[in-house]
Amino acid sequence: MAGTGVGGARKLSSLMLTGALVLVLAACSNEVGETEPLDGFTAEEIFARGEYVLESSSRPEESLRYFREIERIYPYTDWARRSIVMQAYAQHQAGQYDEARGSANRFLDQYPGDPDAAWAAYIVALTYYDQIEDVGRDQGLTFQALTHLRYVIEQYPNTEYARSAVLKFDLAFDRLAAKEMEIGRFYLARGNYQAAVNRFRVVVEDYQTTTQTPEALHRLVESYLALGLRAEAQTAGAILGHNFRSNPFYEDSFRLLTEAGLTDQADGESWLREIYRRTVRGDWI
Repeated sequence: MAGTGVGGARKLSSLMLTGALVLVLAACSNEVGETEPLDGFTAEEIFARGEYVLESSSRPEESLRYFREIERIYPYTDWARRSIVMQAYAQHQAGQYDEARGSANRFLDQYPGDPDAAWAAYIVALTYYDQIEDVGRDQGLTFQALTHLRYVIEQYPNTEYARSAVLKFDLAFDRLAAKEMEIGRFYLARGNYQAAVNRFRVVVEDYQTTTQTPEALHRLVESYLALGLRAEAQTAGAILGHNFRSNPFYEDSFRLLTEAGLTDQADGESWLREIYRRTVRGDWI
């Protein structure tokens, strides 16, 4: 899953020096070889060159030399500070996720109160988020992404990074719910109905704000009917009908309940009845 980071281009743009300086450096690019010492250039010139390479090259990692040299030649300067987070950004763009995380965390350790700290924390989150694989694989990276996205949201709530983190958090959260659904469907298809119920219950209780909830409720109707637990099946259908009546899964559940001589009205006392009281009736006590 690719992600360059909200405002990444904007942040990079805000750090860019004057266009004239960049053009001059671009024109003189042949004068700065890949191995030629940069000690004769000012920190401002090296930084601008690094930005130019990062923006114009198809290999973002080629810009790292310039940002690292700033730290070597001009340590303890504002340019050296800014070069650390630029290294993190370039490494992330290059898919060097471990290295990007290391650079971003180094920036956060050294400059926790800096205005670019939110950007660095967001880069850390992206190094996990952009590695999230398909639902069928282990979701350890998803948990890591959620943890660090939440950190950005809570620590930097009024930033553009927090706003983007909220969107990515929801997508990653949905992915975890999808994993539970995949396992639940596996059990359901093999007639292991109680194991399937346990997975679908996790979605309804812990991931109820995700897009997976309508199907989870429908699969609960299927599973409970197969187990002969009619009251539970009706209650799952009642919640589904109240919250997702226009969803195709409700139509399927309503048909199953009708064929079994049941209605989509809550019945009995179970964990689902508690969900019904809260989501449908608004009884929280």
